[in-house]
Amino acid sequence: MSETQASLLLRRQLKELTRNPVDGFSAGLVDDSNVFEWQVTIIGPPDTFYEGGFFNAIMVFPTNYPNTPPTVRFTSDMWHPNVYPDGRVCISILHSPGDDPNGYELASERWSPVHTVETILLSIISMLSSPNDESPANIDAAKEWRENREDFKKKVGRIVRKSQDGC
Repeated sequence: MSETQASLLLRRQLKELTRNPVDGFSAGLVDDSNVFEWQVTIIGPPDTFYEGGFFNAIMVFPTNYPNTPPTVRFTSDMWHPNVYPDGRVCISILHSPGDDPNGYELASERWSPVHTVETILLSIISMLSSPNDESPANIDAAKEWRENREDFKKKVGRIVRKSQDGC
């Protein structure tokens, strides 16, 4: 797929999300001149430690999207087993298509061109609801999630409050 086709697809997805917003997140371009970089806000899902939080992230799409997945990085503070300390999100659907060289994921769990901005963001919301501590991106967060849920909850509570202040 050419860069032009990728930009047309992304503009179509943006138009669709603008016309029919989805509960749980908002999305738009960082800069109207660049359809490959999106600013998103994910609302902490109800009945989770993240409830009530507003978490900002940047999605960067490759020029050969949708053949290759975008990267997603939280710019808000985030404490989660599946988010690297630098904010990068680590979930199966954001991993390159095909077989996992490490053998942890099935090819069917990895990136597929059928994914859209909406399915990616819904997957991230799902990740917030149910962390996967089996193959963590943040080992300290995964260890705390497993061994000291109360401290994990307190730490997440602090980042939720900070996100509500717009800091």
